[in-house]
Formats: sequence, C-alpha cells, structure tokens
Amino acid sequence: MMEAITFKACAITNEIDLNKIAIHCGIPKKFTWEEPLILKGDILRSILYKNVDESQQVLVFSFGSIVFINYSHEDEIKAFSSFIQSFEPDIDLVNVDRYTDDYSLHFSETENINLTDEYVVVPKYEFFYPELISTILAKSVALEKTEEQLGKIHDKLEAMIDRLEKGKLRIGNKELARTTAKIVRHEYNTLAYIMILDKPDITWTSSIAGEFYDRMLEFFELNDRYKILKSKTEILYNIMDGFSNISHSIRGLFVEWIIVILIVFEILLTILEIVGWIP
Repeated sequence: MMEAITFKACAITNEIDLNKIAIHCGIPKKFTWEEPLILKGDILRSILYKNVDESQQVLVFSFGSIVFINYSHEDEIKAFSSFIQSFEPDIDLVNVDRYTDDYSLHFSETENINLTDEYVVVPKYEFFYPELISTILAKSVALEKTEEQLGKIHDKLEAMIDRLEKGKLRIGNKELARTTAKIVRHEYNTLAYIMILDKPDITWTSSIAGEFYDRMLEFFELNDRYKILKSKTEILYNIMDGFSNISHSIRGLFVEWIIVILIVFEILLTILEIVGWIP
C-alpha cells in the first residue's frame, strides 16, 4: 500500500508570472493561465539548496497560489516563497502562511472515493490525482484570500454609509474612484483570474479525472463561493452607483444654487441702477 501524499496550499499574492520563473529554471515551455508550473527534482533542489525526494513537488499557479506536495517544514516553504519573491517583489513573506490549507491523499482497498475536510481516500493511485487536488486547494485558498479582501471593501463602504446617515453627504471623487478601483481589482482577481469555472485539460480526456475533479469542486464548494462573491460584487457596484448618484446630485444642486444666487445678484444690481442708488 502506498504511503499517503500530503499537500499544503498557500495563497501568497494576486499574480505570479510563471514564464519568468520557467525561464530562470531553464524550462523551455510557454505557460498559459490555466496550467501550473510544476517544479521537482534537480530544479527544486537548486532552489531549496537541499536534497529533494522524488515524491516532493511544488506547483505554482498564476493566480498567486503555491501547493507543496510532501513538504511539511516551514523553512522549506519560507525558502521557496523567498525564491518567488525575487520575481514578485510585492509578496509579504511575513504573512505567507495567512491563507493556507493542509490536505492529504490516502489509498485503501475500497470501491468508493471518500472525501473529508482533511483528506481523500481513493482505491488506487492515478497520475492525475496530485495535480487535480493541488488545483482545487490552490483555488480554495485564493478564494479565501479574496473573500477577506472583499470584507475589507465592505467595511469601507459601511463607513461611507455611516457618514451618509449622519448627514455628511459629500463624498469626494477621489474616494469614490479609489473604492471603485478596489472593487474592480477584487472582481479581476476572483472572477477572472482564479478561473473557478475552468477545468484542467486531463478532466476532458479522462472520465475518472473529470468525475474526481467535479466531486472535489463540489465538496470544497468552489462554485457556490464563486457565486456568492459574484453576487456580493454586484451589490458593491450598486452601492457605489448610489454613492455616485448622490454625489453628483449634491454637486448639481450646488451648481444650481450658485446660478440662482448669481441671477438674484444680477437682478438686485439692475434694480439698484434703476432707482439710482448705484451709477
């Protein structure tokens, strides 16, 4: 019976340029968004400066997640994250373990696949299991990261709503633009870049792989979490439209009052000229 395979997924940034890393590692391949960069053997040994077991791999995803297979030591994870930081300087090494998930793949003489929160049990090893599990975990931690970022945007909007309730109706264009930009960035990172709805190529050619991926996708509720984030994003846009309309209405009202005051002032000057009070 094979030993269990362990996985540790981390969401460390919003985007990783896989092609830069591939060129550095001497991998002659052009990577697209939907496929991970898989590092193992001599390449991984040269990055970590230590011996690497044949079963150890690291999968790097373009949407900012990394999955370590059969790694458990923090120093190895930190060392690899530092390596990635040399290509993506915005990575915060202090918080690389903020959005993580641990999982494992077990093998047992059973007819059915058994999925739990911490592990999955399968009847026998298939070459596609590690990559499919890694893909699900990578997307899950990336969603977790984005869900927290969405919460921060909600907090910002709540503060703006509080101001409206207190009668402070004026909201600056810069503030509106900054908040809208955060929503757009959130939508890009989540709905476009994590590619929840995209499936690995192997799932289209192998029915076993397709069924396994779909079961894990459902178990981790990726589609449901995606839909919730999408609906929350639409709500955010509606709220921002409301803020924008209020702001424009206030500015329009202000301009109208200025025009009225100027007209009244012009009428007063005309009257004063008629009665001879001013030349």
